[in-house]
Parts: sequence; structure tokens; C-alpha cells
Amino acid sequence: VHGAWSLHHAPKPRARKGRTQGTMGEEQMEVEETTLPEENQEVDASIQLCHKIFALSNPSQGTDVSALGDEVKQIVLDRGMETLYPSYCEKFGWMLDENALRSMKTANAAKLAELDAKIKDAEENLGDVEVRDAMLLKAEFFAGMADRERALAAFEACEQKTVAIGQKMEMVFSVMRLHIFHDDWAAVKAQVAKLKAFLEQPGGADWERKNRLKVYEGVARMACRDFEGATGLFLESLSTFTTYELMSYADFVHYACVCGVITLKRVDLKEKLIDSPEVLSVIDEIPGVGALINALHECQYEAFMRAFPVVSDGVFKNAWLTNHHRYFLREARVLAYQQYLQSYKSVTTANMAVAFAVSEAFLDAELSNFIVEGRLNVKIDKVNGVLVTNRPDAKNALYQSYIKEGDNLLNRIQKLSRVVDL
Repeated sequence: VHGAWSLHHAPKPRARKGRTQGTMGEEQMEVEETTLPEENQEVDASIQLCHKIFALSNPSQGTDVSALGDEVKQIVLDRGMETLYPSYCEKFGWMLDENALRSMKTANAAKLAELDAKIKDAEENLGDVEVRDAMLLKAEFFAGMADRERALAAFEACEQKTVAIGQKMEMVFSVMRLHIFHDDWAAVKAQVAKLKAFLEQPGGADWERKNRLKVYEGVARMACRDFEGATGLFLESLSTFTTYELMSYADFVHYACVCGVITLKRVDLKEKLIDSPEVLSVIDEIPGVGALINALHECQYEAFMRAFPVVSDGVFKNAWLTNHHRYFLREARVLAYQQYLQSYKSVTTANMAVAFAVSEAFLDAELSNFIVEGRLNVKIDKVNGVLVTNRPDAKNALYQSYIKEGDNLLNRIQKLSRVVDL
């Protein structure tokens, strides 16, 4: 397994276009100068801060709020996040330090003046490449401050000076991370569409960036509860993952498993997740997930119920999954109940309760809710304590739909004939 993992994730050349230096006004050659992200590369500082702010915002999750609050506050001050510092002070109950705020503004103004001077010098004495590089530094400076409005304007201005498609795509990735930090998934999706357009342009067919885009798009879909779409993108990226600036590989597999367990068929769950060498290489690092998907596939429902709270707790404590915690709880339970009931025409409530290691009263309430919602095709015989499955007849349903559609078509033809006769 580990051999396969190393093979899939060995660093490969990455084609990012840069240019050699030359005299002012001369056309300069583009060269390949960078490599793929390494496996041990750290997650982008803004993404790390995003998760820490989420944990700090949800003290009920058992986080050491005092220590984490001091850490986040120091990061905000060190990065000169002057636009967000006052709102964070209000949100987290920090005392607003006017001197610290004044120092941040002074330091940021001095740095901005330095960057503007560098851009001006490049415009007057150097070439377009140096101008573009200086403008990119300014955009990244604003992004580091999490000043989204000025950062987006700076990236847009830099894009106007950029010729190489690869460099434009890297800026889009930076913008997406900025939107993710601000939890603006609609804006992330817009950037995904923009990046796909770049990939269609001449010189934009970049294998590595295309694979990274799948991960960004998968995260955006997952955050917007399109778990099925996210699962497909994550599975395609299992053996080609290089998006270490967004998450670790263990976190990536965690997302793939959480989305996959409630969207994949049992056969696909076995083939694409349980038996995947890439998943097996890190599954032990993810609490409960391996036990959950194996128990579900092997119909070990008591083991499933033991692992389920551990996995759901991980979903609840994740910044990008927490909004879907209740959805995951519901869908995973429905899936397990459906899978169990498919094997029986009728089964006693007591036997099913034993299989899931829950009380009959709990199971009765659970099944009642899901039956009312139309999620389970089963009837509860309360008198005899029996569950009777009521499998829908697919052929009969199809026949009835054809009859209904045929009647609608005949009615439209009759109406049309009356109009023609007139």
C-alpha cells in the first residue's frame, strides 16, 4: 500500500510559466521554473486560520478557547489584518487595542508604499514581467491581510498584465482560497467556472492544475451539500492529489469517505473506497471512518452504530461540513436502515433493535419519522411488533407513468385539433 502511495505522489515537474530577466523593452523567454507541491507541504496559512477561527467560534465543540483565542489574536496582529481585527474583537470578546490597531495600519501603509514604489520603478526602468511580478506581490499582500476588496482589485489589475495562462490560473487559485477564507462559496464556484474557461484556452491544458481544480470544485460542492458531485470529483483525484495548499491528504480522504458513504452504492463503496490503496494508506489516521464504511459494507450494524458517533463528531467539528451535520446523520442512518430491511420481507422490531444495538422504543421512533418522510418502504405492525417491507414495484410504477403521460399527450392533441378546426 505504501509503495503505491509513494508512486502516486512522487513529485513531478509542474509547468508554471515564468520569464528570464532581460533589458527593458526586450522580449523575454518563458521558462519552466517550479515543481509540484511536495506531500509534506503545509496548508496555506489563510486556510489554517479559517479552521482555527471556526473552532474559536464554536466553543461547544470542546476547544480550549483561551489558548486558541490567544493564538488566533496573535496571528491576526502578525498578519496586519486591520480590516478584520475590530470585528474579531467584538465577536470573540477581545479588548480592542488601539495602539496595536494603529501600529498595524502604520506598518501596512509603509509596506503598501514600498510595493507601489516597486511597481513604479518596474514601470519606468524594467519590463512588463517585472511590473507584473511587483503587482502580484501587492495582490498577495492584500490577500495576506484578508482584505478581500483590495485583494480582488489587485489580482484583477495583475491579470491584465499577465500573458501566460498558467500564471493567470495560479492567481485564480489564490482568489479561490481568499473566498474560502471568507466562506463565500458562490464566489468560489464563479472562480471554478473561470478556471475551466482558462483550461479550454490554447496553452491551458495543464494536467496538474486540472487535477487541483477538481479538489477545489469538490470542496465547493461539498460545502453546498452536493455530496454526490463532490464524491465523483474526490474519487477522480485520489491518485493524483497535489492540492496540499488546501488540505492534507488525510483530510482529503476524510472528505471523500464522508461524502461517499452516503452517495455510493454498496459495490462502489467497496471498489472505490474500502479497497483503494490510497485510502488504505491514511485511513487509520481518520477516527471512526474506516470502521464505519467497513461495517456498513459488511452489514455489521452494531459496529456501524459504534463508529457512527465518532464520524458524525468529526463532521460537526469541521468548518466545511458542520452545516450538513444533521443531514449526514439522517442520510447515513436511512442508508443503514434501508440496507438492513432490503434483506427481509418482514422482521420483528426486536430483532432489528438487537442488530443495531438500540432500544425498540428508539427504533420505533426513528423508523416512524423516516416512513412519514417517504424514506423507508416499510410498515410497522405495532400489535405484533413486526416490520413489513413494502418494496415499490418499479415496472408497475413505470407503466402507470406511461399511462399518465399518454393521457396528457392525448389531451394536448385534442386541444390542438380544436384550434386547427377553427
